[in-house]
Amino acid sequence: MQLKETFEKVKRASKTLPLLSDKQRNEILLAVADAIINNQERILKANSEDLAKMDPSSPLYDRLQLTESRLEGIAADMRNVATLPSPLGHITKQKTLPNGLRLCRISVPFGVIGMIYEARPNVTFDVFSLCFKSGNACVLKGGKDADCSNREEVALIHEVLEKFGISKDVVALLPATHEATGEMLNAVGYVDLCIPRGGRKLIDFVRDTARIPVIETGAGVVNTYFDKDGDLEIGRAIINNAKTRRVSVCNALDCLLVHLERLDDLEKLVEPMAEKNVIIYADEKAYASLDGKYPYLEHATADSYGTEFMDYKLAIKTVASLEEALDHIDQYGSGHSESIITMNEATAHQFQMHIDAACVYWNAPTSFTDGAQFGLGAEIGISTQKLGPRGPMALEEICTYKWLIEGEGQIRE
Repeated sequence: MQLKETFEKVKRASKTLPLLSDKQRNEILLAVADAIINNQERILKANSEDLAKMDPSSPLYDRLQLTESRLEGIAADMRNVATLPSPLGHITKQKTLPNGLRLCRISVPFGVIGMIYEARPNVTFDVFSLCFKSGNACVLKGGKDADCSNREEVALIHEVLEKFGISKDVVALLPATHEATGEMLNAVGYVDLCIPRGGRKLIDFVRDTARIPVIETGAGVVNTYFDKDGDLEIGRAIINNAKTRRVSVCNALDCLLVHLERLDDLEKLVEPMAEKNVIIYADEKAYASLDGKYPYLEHATADSYGTEFMDYKLAIKTVASLEEALDHIDQYGSGHSESIITMNEATAHQFQMHIDAACVYWNAPTSFTDGAQFGLGAEIGISTQKLGPRGPMALEEICTYKWLIEGEGQIRE
């Protein structure tokens, strides 16, 4: 294993992090946040080198791009993480056994968290802030598209750590190669948990290849159902926001399900998206309703449903009932985020109880599926699996626990 020495250094450095006080961790996070603002030009220069290698029309371009306002947002999120309560040392269970043994279960770091991600340089800072606050070291494996940005960001983090006398080995960035991904996934005994964050191809590869524990952050095939009792103005705003706010993120809308009785309102529902040149792939009934009224209209195919577009594209499916909408989501949803627009409370309750997804919305857009929006400070990923964390993963979700047992000489019969 070519990277064994790197993994050994990170593992060794991880043992020092739980010994820091929460105050020390917060001071360092605030210092890194300040460094981000004070070194914007340096970070943006590296980011421009990455952007120059990517086609601006690529759906990944927006994910890759850093701006002054985005860096300010990243720094603000890091400062917010510093204000959150420490997730460590919480007593989650406590009892005394009949034999007098005193049991206490407390929250502790995983140790070393491996993060594999693609063209998302913001993830570098987000992962560092959450891991450091929770006492975890991190091994980062970014994609080649963002390598210049990631290296500049990690160099900045290392500079701050060294000023505070903290080993820079608590954060390591691996080469942006497939071989490095393979080595991380086989780093048994060094990496305690791996979290992949990216498209379906990456996540499937990690799940199928890893010999270390993995939390799956699934692809976001996101649906929204506009019910027969949906409010038109609420629906217009929600659908437009969910689709066009940022098309490259995993919580962006991919398919609009519209009740047959509301086809006459479909033109008004989708009208705002024309300003962003959103291409609509409509089924037969929806196409007939929009033909000549919406400028970017195409016929849907079998591939239009169940596709995470990450682009200015939207599928539309007409349904005759709530049950048909539920069946569609059961078949094509990815367990990420789903939404219903309705003024009928019973219908909304049935939808929310039936849908098997990490986040299920009623009269709100799926664009809110985000750790910062949930008040978690930031996120390390959005888990779509059921074993372990589910939904936005932040500080508590990257901690585990251990039992502390106190006795007075008891022995087991």
